[in-house]
Amino acid sequence: MRFVPHHTLRVPEPDELRGTGFNMTRRSLRARLWIGAALSITLALAVSGLGLLTLFERHVERRIGEELRAQLNQLAAAVTITQEGEIQLAREPADPRFEQPLSGLYWQIDGPARQGLLRSRSLWDHLVELTDDDLDPGSVHAHEVMGPDGGALLVRERRIRLQATDGLAALRLMVGVDRAELITARDAFAADMLPYLALIGLVLALAAFVQIQTGLAPLDAVRRGLGEIRAGGTRRLGEAYPDEVMPLVGEVNALLEAREQAIERARAWTADLAHGLKTPLGALVADAQRLREDGNAPLADDLEHLAMGMRRRVERELVRARLRSGAGVQPPAHADVVETIHRLLRTLQRTPEGARLDWQLVAPAQAGAAVIADDLLELLGNLLENAAKWARNEVDIRVTAGDRIEICIEDDGPGVPAEQTPRLGERGLRLDERREGSGLGLAIARDVVDAYGGALDFERASKGGLSVRVWLPMDQRMSPG
Repeated sequence: MRFVPHHTLRVPEPDELRGTGFNMTRRSLRARLWIGAALSITLALAVSGLGLLTLFERHVERRIGEELRAQLNQLAAAVTITQEGEIQLAREPADPRFEQPLSGLYWQIDGPARQGLLRSRSLWDHLVELTDDDLDPGSVHAHEVMGPDGGALLVRERRIRLQATDGLAALRLMVGVDRAELITARDAFAADMLPYLALIGLVLALAAFVQIQTGLAPLDAVRRGLGEIRAGGTRRLGEAYPDEVMPLVGEVNALLEAREQAIERARAWTADLAHGLKTPLGALVADAQRLREDGNAPLADDLEHLAMGMRRRVERELVRARLRSGAGVQPPAHADVVETIHRLLRTLQRTPEGARLDWQLVAPAQAGAAVIADDLLELLGNLLENAAKWARNEVDIRVTAGDRIEICIEDDGPGVPAEQTPRLGERGLRLDERREGSGLGLAIARDVVDAYGGALDFERASKGGLSVRVWLPMDQRMSPG
């Protein structure tokens, strides 16, 4: 046997090896919270934007109404009646828009029998059709009518009575502004407001991010705690969790407690079973010895072979029962893979099948796996015995320590047909009935690997035989570097 030091390499994750990739369809609480936050922020910004626009529009309309009222009062103060009974203005309104045709700001005075008795130059040759309503003298009414350009016109009007030579003259005064000015001001305000709304949205998104991360942090802490339990670093979740998470932590700890009790009961049961079977099997071996002494060697050999086969099968079934009881949740477990392989090779080289083979081992100085030593011995023992059984001349063993421990065992035997490779590891499967065996070795190996969250893969070796690859969790206390 040759031992070759070997540098550590990165071991692919099981998902990479199986080609499953990342499952994008799984449900995510974080995604749900982000969707809820996005909808809430969008709704809040939309309501705020519409509310601000509405308030701004009402404010501007109120200010326009006050300006129109002031101009209407100025117009009323400037109206006079001459001695000849003609209505005229003592002074024109000061706003220059009244002089610009179709500027959007207009005034008009209707007489008792004539509409548009006087009007601003901005109306040009148009008249404003006012609603026919009964106005109290001196009161100001607000209307919205059609303007000279066909658009909406915000109007303030009032009735006044002036003393004339033939009595009182009733006049109807109107000042109006195009509503488009209000819409223009509103749109300008909306354009100025959008960057600030975007900034508010960004601040709210950052706040939502902090809130989501803070809210989910206890769940991440629980996940890390369970990972430590799974790796064997601790046995229970701690108490440093928020009150809302503590019921979950308590249930998990109770489940772990119940699981440990079940494991202890299973161990006690397997120990009792092994003790109960030891005596009958020993009696069978003793009977075989007496038969051999009495000269019945063939029957003694058959009986002894039967007893040894039964003992081996019972031992393997006890291993399977212990593994099913939950080896993965035991207190911290560790074993040196390289030392275990050396131990097994020393034993195999003393057997007829192992002594005839050239065993090649390439491994680092040590490689710690988070596996109970007896389980690792059972796993590698079955795999190496299987390789020794089928190899012609040589068995290659490679151990790589990276993120996980990888063990590769290759023989130069006849190999396995490609269509039968996926079935390897099935309980009781024997592809060649001519060779001695129960078909349980590879099945037990798969049980051990599954119990510790590892992976087991079979393929054709480069030398034509069977290549077995095993991935086991790394023992961090023995990790390189």
